Amino acid sequence: MAKEDISFHGCRETPVFIFFKDARSIFKMDELGLEIMRIALPAALALTADPIASLVDTAFIGQIGPVELAAVGVSIALFNQVSRIAIFPLVSITTSFVAEEDTITKVIPESEDCESLENELSLDNENKMLIPENDSDKTPSKSELLANSFEVANIKHEKRHIPSASSALIIGGILGIIQAAFLISAAKPLLNFMGVKSDSPMLFPAQEYLTLRSLGAPAVLLSLAMQGVFRGFKDTKTPLYATVAGDLTNIILDPIFMFVFHLGVRGAAIAHVLSQYLISLILFWRLAEQVALLPPSPKYLQFGRFLKNGFLLLMRVIAVTFCVTLAASMAARRGPTQMAAFQVCLQVWLATSLLADGLAVAGQAILASAFAKKDYNGAVATASRVLQLGVVLGLVLALILGIGLHVGARLFTKDIDVLHLIGVGIPFVAATQPINALAFVFDGVNFGASDFAYSAYSMVTVAIFSILFLFILSSSNGYIGIWIALTLYMSMRAFAGFWRYVLNHKISNNISFGRA
Repeated sequence: MAKEDISFHGCRETPVFIFFKDARSIFKMDELGLEIMRIALPAALALTADPIASLVDTAFIGQIGPVELAAVGVSIALFNQVSRIAIFPLVSITTSFVAEEDTITKVIPESEDCESLENELSLDNENKMLIPENDSDKTPSKSELLANSFEVANIKHEKRHIPSASSALIIGGILGIIQAAFLISAAKPLLNFMGVKSDSPMLFPAQEYLTLRSLGAPAVLLSLAMQGVFRGFKDTKTPLYATVAGDLTNIILDPIFMFVFHLGVRGAAIAHVLSQYLISLILFWRLAEQVALLPPSPKYLQFGRFLKNGFLLLMRVIAVTFCVTLAASMAARRGPTQMAAFQVCLQVWLATSLLADGLAVAGQAILASAFAKKDYNGAVATASRVLQLGVVLGLVLALILGIGLHVGARLFTKDIDVLHLIGVGIPFVAATQPINALAFVFDGVNFGASDFAYSAYSMVTVAIFSILFLFILSSSNGYIGIWIALTLYMSMRAFAGFWRYVLNHKISNNISFGRA
């Protein structure tokens, strides 16, 4: 089908039509399908590698005892949620900005300085719409896009000049040091907040694990910032190779440190920290080969763009973090048995849901590039395809987890009471997979359009209602109530993403028919 034919026929279709647009081509390996798979598959594998490594940690620690399993579960939940406060805005913004800058630099003469790049980039990104008023008038031809390119073939082997890459590394390094200092100095009060009180048998192993694992925070922030850069280049294979190398190191070192050297939970934390620094070193080496990381001037870094949009996403991630952390805290307050079961279910829930985040990464990178080229028809086609694939992926994961987790639960613990509660949580973990997939993919679509303001404000609203549901349902229904509240939380996230598309659809229709 010609590019000019990919449209919503004047945007007169209903918003739900995005789920069915060109549905017969959902698995077609055309140019768009191949690009999505080339980005999404390595991204999904890289995203799930670290949670899988955490699951391996959990499996090894579960052999020590349920108290240690619950303690490490609280520590991992706390570390991950604090990390997300810094990681999520940094990676999401970096991916979008790098994709835009990399696309624009290919159509701007290399002789122009960074001011030309900054002027070309739209700073009012929140006004982008997925469905513009007239796609055909705004989509430039390939020849127009390359008309201003300047000896692109000759600069293939030169290092790229990408302002956001340098900015991301500086910000990631600073945030990593701050996070490590914060978690180490405040480990005990933070664990107390999570429900691990001074008289709890979980306190000592939890504090020991959290303190040691926090030493890896700078490596975690730096490696994920660099992953954001590679995603912007639509290169998700390099992060995958680095992550697999690091996580395999973690898996090999875990039993050595824990059982051969008799370090217990300390051994698991040390193995994880070493693996994170290995990932960071590999990514830095590969990135330095491709990008000129030393900025020519402070102005070149464009920290203002990061701070403006980073603050919006910081609001969003704090809202997300608070919901998940509160759920873990409520489980911890119910004792080691319920926390151990919740930890296993939560880790599986998050690990499998991150497979859909691979599609979100693909959608974000392709959409950001399409908007930079003003290829709105391509943006609509990409959004439709990744959402359709997200629904299919969610249904497949629901089937696999609904059957397989009953058997796989014994890999994490042999405690009968913990296994019983894991069985209670399995229906929620499995049934929410399609909802989770849509929520993640809609996030990718909105981030690709740099719609950071709506993403922030809608998530804060969702969080307020979710927190109320958590308090009410956990009090009345206990462990089951926590999972019901988390299901409602993900459902509202998915609906918020869809509602933004509905709003854009209405605006586009009004403009098209002269009513705006």
